[in-house]
Amino acid sequence: MSILFGHGFDNRVLEIAPGAKDLFSFLKGSSEVPQNNPDLQAHAGKVFKLTYEAAIQLQVNGAVASDATLKSLGSVHVSKGVVDAHFPVVKEAILKTIKEVVGDKWSEELNTAWTIAYDELAIIIKKEMKDAA
Repeated sequence: MSILFGHGFDNRVLEIAPGAKDLFSFLKGSSEVPQNNPDLQAHAGKVFKLTYEAAIQLQVNGAVASDATLKSLGSVHVSKGVVDAHFPVVKEAILKTIKEVVGDKWSEELNTAWTIAYDELAIIIKKEMKDAA
């Protein structure tokens, strides 16, 4: 599943926003997205894990808190040239990928939960990006 998720997620990001390829140092200059790229799979895993952890924090604490990882992520995103407009692209890709992976178990409730978790995470990362800029 992680290979499917990794490849499916990042392919969706690049289908929605082909120019995003240049944000990934390991894809710059390539004419296509390599199949089973371990860097892409690792990136997808990190995005999913952070979103999942945000969902857990929301459920347990009612909010997502910034931490050293998210502060660092803000700096990394600034250095890579990520801008606010990239966040809806990632959101669309992650929601479509999760929906595909869970299949018939997908529901409006799951969609809402994952949407809120991603949105809250994005708010914090954008704040950390502004602080890092």
